[in-house]
Amino acid sequence: MPDMAKKTISDIFIIGGGINGCGIARDAAGRGLSVTLAEMNDLGWATSSSSTKLFHGGLRYLEYLEVRLVREALTERETLLRAMPHISWPMRFVLPYHKDMRFESDTPVSKLLSFALPWMKGRRPAWLIRLGLFMYDHLGGRKILPGTTTLSLRDTPEGAPLKTKFERAYEYSDCWVEDARLVVLNARDAVARGACILPRTQVIRTTRRADHWDIETKDTENGRTTHHKARILINAAGPWVGDMIEDVLDITSQDRVMLVRGSHIVTPKLFDHGKAYFFQGEDGRIIFAIPYETDFTLIGTTDAPHENPDTRPVCTEDEQQYLIDFANQYFRDPITRQDVVWSYSGVRPLFDDGASSATAATREYVLKINAEGGAPVLNIFGGKITTYRRLAENVLAKLAPNLAKPTATWTSGVALPGGDFPVDGVEALLQRLKSDYPFLTDRWAARLIRAYGTEAWTVLGRAQSKEELGIDFGATLTEREVKWLKAEEFAQTAEDILWRRSKLGLRMSAAEVTALERWMAAPSAST
Repeated sequence: MPDMAKKTISDIFIIGGGINGCGIARDAAGRGLSVTLAEMNDLGWATSSSSTKLFHGGLRYLEYLEVRLVREALTERETLLRAMPHISWPMRFVLPYHKDMRFESDTPVSKLLSFALPWMKGRRPAWLIRLGLFMYDHLGGRKILPGTTTLSLRDTPEGAPLKTKFERAYEYSDCWVEDARLVVLNARDAVARGACILPRTQVIRTTRRADHWDIETKDTENGRTTHHKARILINAAGPWVGDMIEDVLDITSQDRVMLVRGSHIVTPKLFDHGKAYFFQGEDGRIIFAIPYETDFTLIGTTDAPHENPDTRPVCTEDEQQYLIDFANQYFRDPITRQDVVWSYSGVRPLFDDGASSATAATREYVLKINAEGGAPVLNIFGGKITTYRRLAENVLAKLAPNLAKPTATWTSGVALPGGDFPVDGVEALLQRLKSDYPFLTDRWAARLIRAYGTEAWTVLGRAQSKEELGIDFGATLTEREVKWLKAEEFAQTAEDILWRRSKLGLRMSAAEVTALERWMAAPSAST
């Protein structure tokens, strides 16, 4: 039976628990607004856990002249780095150069150069790359990250894994981020500031009134329905934003979303240093090869049309082979399909601006408010993980006329849970954790610091031995940590823990995964 309709009216109800939805919930709750968020699955389970794991400005977007987007993203890198130094850290990127590198043919810059310098025949000249990197260094007011340098690939660690034809490279800065953990930490901070976060809760019906929305949700685990009221509705459903407009919100909109599938493969570690590679293909496209989870290399991404958001994206055999062939243009020792230990794919919901291809579609986020016929709804199209905080600020600025009282921005520089230590303080934190818990191995302690930062002590509690942490599920995952993830980070299944709260699924055997699944399903797991 449905429950009784709630008497209270939230200021804001958010549909979608990805990074945009959770970032908005945190920002709004911190301004004193009452917020409810519903996510039909686990937090961050779709696009927001399937990224290339980078806080980056988007170097290639300069060829599309998306200067405003790149500037905003570059500025945000260091703002975010200061707020989450446990789950984000600086990374140097090596961009090997060769005279045969080409532009993508449909970028504004390539069209301009083809007209002005036809004898280049689409080649990407070194001077233009250096100009782009100069802009990349200076557009965002960089203070922490080092600038671009020129690098020899002869007899250097960076050149060792590459083919000998690559003799020089440019090296520049961006940042790594644990994307799924970023979502959960924003949700946790939103809850700490008064928000109500409802994972595995699907919005099934809405009714617009003159001064509020009536919203009906369904618990996807037990089918129980609940009624909510909110003065403002925010559609942050990501790939489902269009479906929500047509099927649930029942409003008229000419705006459309373009679904683009980005796929990645993971292989055993392909090089021994901690820098990433930015590879340019002869077709003008780019991919990254990034150090991943200590023992692996992450390679991606693709840009392929994806028709239906309800079709779970997978990295197809053709996409895997594309990434392998692309990487093999650079690596001295070729990789094969047998080297792929894991693959994943996510759907990017880009604003449909009429671009000729998925690659050319704008990465700018677009906010559209509809207040025709009653209470307002704001629909979000697109967005990059790097600019989620600024998107949240812009959402609330756009909604300001509909809010009962003025609110001020506050999130810049405010640490997420566990991130209250200096950007360069990871090593000191690690040594203190190992001193306080001598039974931790180096790898175990490093994983805990990178996942939880200063909250690692809360996770471990007063344990004085490994045995006091309960069941050892494998790969340093213990019963104590699992219970903490269930109680504090919304985890309900083994998949939530092994592939979103962590990536320990890469290290655990099938038997260990089964044991965790059985433990999670047991009635005692809820206590």
